Amino acid sequence: MTRRLPDEAPAEFLTRVLPGPADLAEAAAREVADTASAAVTDRGRFCIALAGGSTPRALYERLAKSHFRKGIPWTRSLFFWGDERCVSPRSPRSNYRMARESLLAPLRIPPAQVFRMRGEIDPGRAAHLYRDVLAKEFGPGPPVLDLVLLGVGPDGHTASLFPETRALSEDRRAAVENWVPKLREWRLTLTYPAINAARRVLFLVSGSEKAEVVARILKKERGYRRLPAAGVRAMSVLWMLDEEAGALL
Repeated sequence: MTRRLPDEAPAEFLTRVLPGPADLAEAAAREVADTASAAVTDRGRFCIALAGGSTPRALYERLAKSHFRKGIPWTRSLFFWGDERCVSPRSPRSNYRMARESLLAPLRIPPAQVFRMRGEIDPGRAAHLYRDVLAKEFGPGPPVLDLVLLGVGPDGHTASLFPETRALSEDRRAAVENWVPKLREWRLTLTYPAINAARRVLFLVSGSEKAEVVARILKKERGYRRLPAAGVRAMSVLWMLDEEAGALL
């Protein structure tokens, strides 16, 4: 398998700007539904890496409570995570807890289809165990997920790939523990080799506080390559923004 490096252009790179957060959630839900249906038709299962944050939560609630609930092959869907805080799965800060409450529990997804990062144990051990999980499900080499959901922070971080952190230089392992000095905490995260091996990456970004960093990345302004989100170069990358996040494009 040819590894797609961060400085290579994706095969498909698209941007969509939606009027508001509700429109963004609806359009994103349709993207998930279409990707899931195609994956199950082509390969018999749909493998998605979930993201944390308020924008993905709105997507999950839309998927669980609307017509998408019956229109997506959930019984053939496997759920992974792009990153996790090193906290208990019961913590309000847990990405797993948020996804469980807004998506997995309402859909009654069985535990056998859920592959969470174990944020409650030693970070190094948790990262090692997650690499084992990915290897078991996808075989050797980078895992080929059908869809990876991502956001972007005002500092340009995505997943838990933060500026000037060690995980940015990882070029082999699919998941690692990552110390984030400015937060003074460990995170667990997928790395570029895993994210860039995905068949499709969907960035979900809303809010005016994201407008500057979105413009820097998408307009390739000076220094944009130092922003971690700019290193995402999967086969197909779609940035979905609300009008506030896309205001400077």
